[in-house]
Amino acid sequence: MKSADLGRRVGVPSTALFTDQYELTMVQAALKAGTAGRRSVFEAFTRRLPEGRRYGVVAGIGRVLDAVENFHFDEEMLGFLRDQSIVDGPTLDYLADYRFGGDIWGYPEGEVYFPGSPILRVEGSFAECVLLETVILSILNHDSAIAAAASRMSAAAGGRGLIEMGARRTHELSAVASARAAYIGGFDTTSDLAAGFRYNIPTVGTSAHAFTLLHDSESDAFRAQVDSLGRGTTLLVDTYDVATAVRTAVEIAGPELGAVRIDSGDLLLVAHRVRQQLDELGATETRIVVTSDLDEYAIASLAAAPVDAYGVGTQLVTGSGHPTCSMVYKLVARAGSSDPADELRPVAKKSMGAKSSKGGRKWAARRLDEEGVAEAEVIGTGPVPEELAGRQLLVELVRGGEVVAREPLDAARERHIAARAGLPLSAMQLSRGEAVIPTEYV
Repeated sequence: MKSADLGRRVGVPSTALFTDQYELTMVQAALKAGTAGRRSVFEAFTRRLPEGRRYGVVAGIGRVLDAVENFHFDEEMLGFLRDQSIVDGPTLDYLADYRFGGDIWGYPEGEVYFPGSPILRVEGSFAECVLLETVILSILNHDSAIAAAASRMSAAAGGRGLIEMGARRTHELSAVASARAAYIGGFDTTSDLAAGFRYNIPTVGTSAHAFTLLHDSESDAFRAQVDSLGRGTTLLVDTYDVATAVRTAVEIAGPELGAVRIDSGDLLLVAHRVRQQLDELGATETRIVVTSDLDEYAIASLAAAPVDAYGVGTQLVTGSGHPTCSMVYKLVARAGSSDPADELRPVAKKSMGAKSSKGGRKWAARRLDEEGVAEAEVIGTGPVPEELAGRQLLVELVRGGEVVAREPLDAARERHIAARAGLPLSAMQLSRGEAVIPTEYV
């Protein structure tokens, strides 16, 4: 991964309080016990994919790097912790000087993952690593869920355009992160200007029904929009009667009309009728954009319709029914003392049921079949088999506290396209099923 600016990281506040209180109280207890400095390895992974999903999509790595860089406690934060008696004096002293100084390895953004994949590996002292748990999981769980939904929608769209337009359906900051994750997963543009500003994602947008209703007639509204934005604009044609609106739109903009948008009704039927009408009016190059609570299933159902682009909001920014990936952040290895030379020893939760985990500092590789298609996610703690040495998935992200792997967002987007293309064809099926390849431990 080459070093590059991920976007405009302007005015980024400290991320230190984007955490749970028990992260700080664990540090306090570990400092008192003399174990806070023990060299430790934490890994972020998921035990299973959301029900019905065939693969996961890694998103949020760039935002994690920003969060790690900006994880520090200022005087106001320390005053809050002191006033609320959340931690004691020695712990406040530790937090005042906190900067992550360890190493982070992880799957590069846009890569696909499966149950057990060590998506992120964080190494350093126990105290400096455990403090990052909540903010890392918050970012990865949200962004990867959105990217997975976007990827499924992108596959269903079959190369047709996709517009992210969910800003009004979620928290304003989540909207920006969602647009970023959706772009990685295959969306082409966003309506959210904050996302465009921060991450250089192409932005689009013209008008809503309110603009038509503002004017005395639909033709007045269309004329005002064309006069302002040009003939290549997109006119919303379902405020009143669609057929009348399409005819009026072409009369005003001419055959150079860029697109019409349909936001209600039986989209399959209406799209066919509008396409026929546009062609009869000579607007053969005018595109058709459909919106209206779409998800991957609705997009797939429109595959036979003459639709050029889809605008997706609510279902995208809520992960299309799966708003989290259920990732966890677990200690998998630690030293027996604070001596930096002390050997790491595997540790793991051994509770009954599905919440047990596998200890040890892990590597991961993807085994391919004879045709170059992925056939297994292979995870191990010992030497990497020679045949998998060139297929390892984790890359270095942070070395000694310094970020070493920034990259343009387009690189993550392109990586995802390639990673998804390397999966078995059944990965693109929308029917419920298990992970498209198995996870093997060696």
